[in-house]
Amino acid sequence: MSSQPQRRRLEVEKIGDITVASLKERKILAEEQIQVIGEQLLSLANESGRMQLLLNFHNVEYMSSAVLGMLVTLNKKIKAAGGKLVLCNIDPQIREVFEITKLDKLFVIRSEEQEALQAFWMTPGRLGSVIAMRMPLHRAV
Repeated sequence: MSSQPQRRRLEVEKIGDITVASLKERKILAEEQIQVIGEQLLSLANESGRMQLLLNFHNVEYMSSAVLGMLVTLNKKIKAAGGKLVLCNIDPQIREVFEITKLDKLFVIRSEEQEALQAFWMTPGRLGSVIAMRMPLHRAV
């Protein structure tokens, strides 16, 4: 088990029915670290019931290729539940890995958080003119 079990790895807030999770780690390299982040993300997605999850990479400078596998698994589970996963603010060098592996075709990836939020609101059956208020969750994940 980690020597810092209470360490916050995600910053979480709700915007409408979308859960926004911002990765706090600059380097996501260790297998245990990736597993914990994956479990936390799946738990967040499950809490909302509808599984609308926006994952913001603005802090991430380096990540292991194992993160890609974790994201593929997370995406499959969210889609199977009728939800949606959107990624944003990915460093250009990391974004290149998504492109080389063709995972940019699997994931919805947007440059900025606001653009990523619009990817949820512009889906069929949803209003495109939703006005959302940021309501931070007051808990560490």
